[in-house]
Amino acid sequence: METWTKFLWLVPVLMAGCSGTSPSNLGLTEGRLASCPNSPNCVSTQGADAKHGIDPIVYTASMEEAMDRLEQIVRAMPRTEVVRQEEDYIRLECSSRLFRFIDDVEFWFDDANKLIHCRSASRKGYSDLGVNRKRVEQIREQFNAAGQGD
Repeated sequence: METWTKFLWLVPVLMAGCSGTSPSNLGLTEGRLASCPNSPNCVSTQGADAKHGIDPIVYTASMEEAMDRLEQIVRAMPRTEVVRQEEDYIRLECSSRLFRFIDDVEFWFDDANKLIHCRSASRKGYSDLGVNRKRVEQIREQFNAAGQGD
């Protein structure tokens, strides 16, 4: 078998290993999303340090209207799947274009304070080249452009 043919058989095996398994610590625990790991491939509105911290999304409409608007935004994003949705929580899986690496993205609607807390983290690897931060900022921009769900 030629070398390039051997490589073609290896590609699906390598690609399957890129997605990883869903972390067991996702979701809400006492009104908090999971902490970010030490690696720089995660951002959270509930992060304790500048490396991982990012501002929550502010809304002024009802929680239901804000959730509808956020859902419209994320469902329009390529390679994004809503995998869990509850009354005040949405979890997504976002795949990278080339290697199909999976990022887990969570949104929790803190209606008492009119804030959408979020956490976006890569399942695998160390650096994400700022992809998770950029994703959250892009979602915030689109949300705010729509009048914060008003």
